[in-house]
Amino acid sequence: MCRFVERAFDFRAIGGETHELKTMNDRSSSQPLVSIVTPSFNQAAFIEQTLLSVLNQDYPNIEYIVIDGGSTDGSQAIIERYADRLSYWVSEPDRGHPHAVNKGFRRATGEILAFLNSDDLYMAGAVSQAVEALLDQPEAGMVYADGYLIDSQDQLLDPHYYRTFSLLELLCNEVLLQPTVFMRREIFDRIGGLEEEYPLVFDHVLWIRFASIAPIVHVPSFWAVERTHSDAKTAARAAEFVEDTEHFLADAETRAELFPIIDENRNRVYGSLDVYAARRLIDSGRYWDATRRILRAFRRYPFVVLRYWYKAVQALLSALGFEGLFMWYRRTRRRMKYGKYRIVSSNRGVELLDCSGK
Repeated sequence: MCRFVERAFDFRAIGGETHELKTMNDRSSSQPLVSIVTPSFNQAAFIEQTLLSVLNQDYPNIEYIVIDGGSTDGSQAIIERYADRLSYWVSEPDRGHPHAVNKGFRRATGEILAFLNSDDLYMAGAVSQAVEALLDQPEAGMVYADGYLIDSQDQLLDPHYYRTFSLLELLCNEVLLQPTVFMRREIFDRIGGLEEEYPLVFDHVLWIRFASIAPIVHVPSFWAVERTHSDAKTAARAAEFVEDTEHFLADAETRAELFPIIDENRNRVYGSLDVYAARRLIDSGRYWDATRRILRAFRRYPFVVLRYWYKAVQALLSALGFEGLFMWYRRTRRRMKYGKYRIVSSNRGVELLDCSGK
C-alpha cells in the first residue's frame, strides 16, 4: 500500500523549425506571468515527464518555452505532442546549455523567470509556492527551495535541504538546487543574462550576481526533482566543473562588487574552492588529486575540511583502493533509508510516494 508524502516532510526527522503557439493556461491578469524555459538535447528518455511536470502545475499564468538543440533521438516528436500547450518551441542547433537558456529567456515575457532542464521535474504546486514567496518578500531578487535527487528509474536517492545563503557563502561554493530557483525578470535583465563563457557553472555564477544586487531567499519546501544518470552533465563532466569554477573565481577577483568580499575572506574562499574541487574530483575518480586539494584546503581554512571530513576519508581510502567499500555503503544507506520512496507523475503533478505499506 502506498501513500503520498507531504511536500514539507522532513526526512531528517526520520531541426530549425519554429513553432509560435498559445500560452499553456488561461491567463489571469491578477497573477504575475511566470516564464519557464526548458533547454534540451537528446533527452527523449526523460523530456515527456519534464514537460508534464510543468503543464500539470496548478498555477494559471505560465508561459512555457522549450528550446531543443536539434535532437536526433526522437525528442522532437515528443515535444510536438504537447505543442498546443506550449507558448513557443524550436529545434535547431545552439551553442550549448547557457546559450539555449538565454535564447528562451529572450523570447519570454514574464516578470518571473525559471528554467527546468529536460531531465528534471517540478513538484506539484511548486510554481504557485514560488510566486507566493516572491509576492510575500518584495525585496527578494530570487527564491529557491529544497529538492529530491532521483535516479533514472524515479527512485529517491536523497532529499537535499538548503538554507538562505549570503553572497560570501555563494563565493565559497555553497550551491543551490538549480531547478528550484525562480527569479525576478527586472534583475535578470539588469545583470544581462547568463554568462555563456562558463558552460558548466553558469547557473551558480548567476546566483552570485543576483546576490550581489538583492537578497536571495530560501523557502523550506520541496519544489523540484534533480535526476542523476550516466549522461547527466553533473556526473559525466565532474572534473570540468573545477576548471569552470576556478576560471570564474579568477574573473571575480577583477569585479568591483566581488573583489572586496573575496579579499577580506581569501583563505575561506580558496579553502572552500579546494574542498569543492575535491568533491568533484572524487566524482570523476581522481582520488589522489582530491586528497591533495583537501590537504591544501586544511592549510587554508580547516573549518571547511572538518565540515566535509567524510569526503576527506572517502578520497584517501578510495585512493588506497577501497572505493568499492564507499559505493557499497552509499547504496546500502540509500536503500535502507529511502528505498520505499518513489517519484510518481500523474495529472495531479509530480509527487513523492511512500510504499512502505504503513
